[in-house]
Amino acid sequence: MAEYARIEETGKPKVVIIGGGFAGLELVKSLSNANVQVILIDKQNYHTFQPLMYQVATAGIEADSIIHPFRKIFGSQQNFYFRLAEVERIKPELKVVETSIGLIRYDYLVIATGATTNYFGDEQMADKAIAMKSVEDAITLRNTILGNFEKALQIDDQAQLNSLMDYVIVGGGATGVELAGALCELRNHVFPKDYPELDFKSMDIHLIQSGGELLKGMSAEASQKSLQFLQELGVDVILHRRVKSYDGYTVTLDNGDTLITRTLIWAAGVTGNPVNGLKPESILRGNRLLVDEHNRVAGYDQIFAIGDIAAMVTPENPQGHPMLAQPAMQQGTLLGKNLVKLAQGQPLEPFVYHDQGAMATIGRNKAVADLILFKKGMKTQGFLAWLIWMFIHLVSIVGFRNRLVVMMNWCWSYFTYDSGNRLIIGRKQENAPLAETLQRKTVL
Repeated sequence: MAEYARIEETGKPKVVIIGGGFAGLELVKSLSNANVQVILIDKQNYHTFQPLMYQVATAGIEADSIIHPFRKIFGSQQNFYFRLAEVERIKPELKVVETSIGLIRYDYLVIATGATTNYFGDEQMADKAIAMKSVEDAITLRNTILGNFEKALQIDDQAQLNSLMDYVIVGGGATGVELAGALCELRNHVFPKDYPELDFKSMDIHLIQSGGELLKGMSAEASQKSLQFLQELGVDVILHRRVKSYDGYTVTLDNGDTLITRTLIWAAGVTGNPVNGLKPESILRGNRLLVDEHNRVAGYDQIFAIGDIAAMVTPENPQGHPMLAQPAMQQGTLLGKNLVKLAQGQPLEPFVYHDQGAMATIGRNKAVADLILFKKGMKTQGFLAWLIWMFIHLVSIVGFRNRLVVMMNWCWSYFTYDSGNRLIIGRKQENAPLAETLQRKTVL
């Protein structure tokens, strides 16, 4: 049997949390004064503020502005322990978590592993497309975008040139819409100054949405206004269409139409990221864990799940709560209180989601916001929504230094029409057809 990981024995109940996303972060905070030992396990040593990853991908802000080390966040929390590790399996019968650094015993286990990209079984798409679920993905996309234009300077063939300069985004949710808007801002204000030899009038940005509306889940006004904003910026929005295949060069739609691009960005869906070792009946369609009103995983007494991985099925939410930051944070906060009550033998408080609305930004002075304030709805679009979006995201970033850096980047970009983080870090393998084209051109 594997050895136990080296963690100080305090004699207090062990609350082991797998995953340091929004849900895990709030749970650790909620347990800061509890008489328990809090052990956070994550494969990264930092928390990522995912709503701004698209700005890292489009050179708006630095990657280190949206990440913050767990040890720094909770450095003053006396009952907090962090372990950098990959979770391999849960063994509920032994009440241990098997990890890459050894076994970790728990009294209460909380799964907050979030979600991962859903390619709906398309292995070719998973291999060729670029996702947007991690900082590494965002940096890969930035490298690809900037690298494409560097390569385009060496191309004479118009078809190859267009394949490098055109972009296809699949998915009309917040990530897809915000990426499309940010790429338009770069095309209209930044890239023409960096690459004066290229004609950016020929740079096409396509946004493909399977349904008939963008920003599903937001109001009809927000959906319609976001469509208007994108079209004003020059985005080719394609509704009621699905991507049938992508081979790294040709995008084929379900109606037979084709688009040519070297860069397809996949923002079309997510699926739960469960941990091995749980009963199959605890896992629902979409790989989310079925939980009760106290976030306890079905079939277990001491195992809980919160955030995107948790599906709390109710008549109001037959598919579970939306996979957004707010439900995750609220579940993390309440579960911390309930774990204290559980240890003291007190009745638990059921989770009730307080919807605070949703927002998306499409570009400079362009955003949509459906807010719920004092139990009343407020819908706004345009400049006011853009200001609200900036304020809420700015105050939500972890770390004062990160907030300051992001604000300075935003101010600089707004007044100078410039994005100062256009850096290619690392190398990306050439697509074979393009590499062959460049090789032939060199020989000739």
